[in-house]
Amino acid sequence: MAIAIACCQAYDLVMKIQLSHPERRVEIKGPKRVRELLRDLNLVAEAHLVIRGDDLVTEDEMLKDTDEVEVRPVISGGSKS
Repeated sequence: MAIAIACCQAYDLVMKIQLSHPERRVEIKGPKRVRELLRDLNLVAEAHLVIRGDDLVTEDEMLKDTDEVEVRPVISGGSKS
């Protein structure tokens, strides 16, 4: 019986995604590539950084069900002359 429960629990795993602007936390089933995650979140890949742990991940990297990632908008600014 414990094997069946552990097996079923594996299917309940989801990626935990921390987003900012606006600040929110969502859970999404994986595995999936970063570009697919951003598309599912309706975010433009060129305008966002995806961070897993302390590492930036590229659009073609695969994210696992157990990953926790942060999605941050790319912010650029200028200087006053």
